[in-house]
Amino acid sequence: MGELLQPILTNPLFGLTKNLCTLFIVVIDFALIFWVYRDASRRGAMGWFWALATLIFSFAGWIVYLMVRPPELVADARERELEIRAREAELERDYESCPSCYKPVEKDFLICPHCMKKLRKPCIECGKALKLNWQVCPYCKTKQ
Repeated sequence: MGELLQPILTNPLFGLTKNLCTLFIVVIDFALIFWVYRDASRRGAMGWFWALATLIFSFAGWIVYLMVRPPELVADARERELEIRAREAELERDYESCPSCYKPVEKDFLICPHCMKKLRKPCIECGKALKLNWQVCPYCKTKQ
């Protein structure tokens, strides 16, 4: 069997192919190490640890990292938290919505500026906005 493979193994083209494949594997390994370090750092994991694991275990370390890596980037989690806070602050503002068109209106509007629905009535004494079903003004104690 050795005599059969001898011409193939001593061929210079085979040596060149072997060297190119080795170079390709080394470049892929270093690219994986770099990618794992960057990805782990952006996700809040220990980038140096996962890069070292990928250096030692090569593709197996990369596969393990892909299975246990955090599901989202730190920047995405922060952006989501800021968006939630902004939505909560928006809900806490002094706005209500019109029962007819559901657009935001302020609490002291007498009518909706969008659909012209009557929202409140003015107090006959002090002029403050009162809900339609209130019989007494809570501000000046005047019966409506």
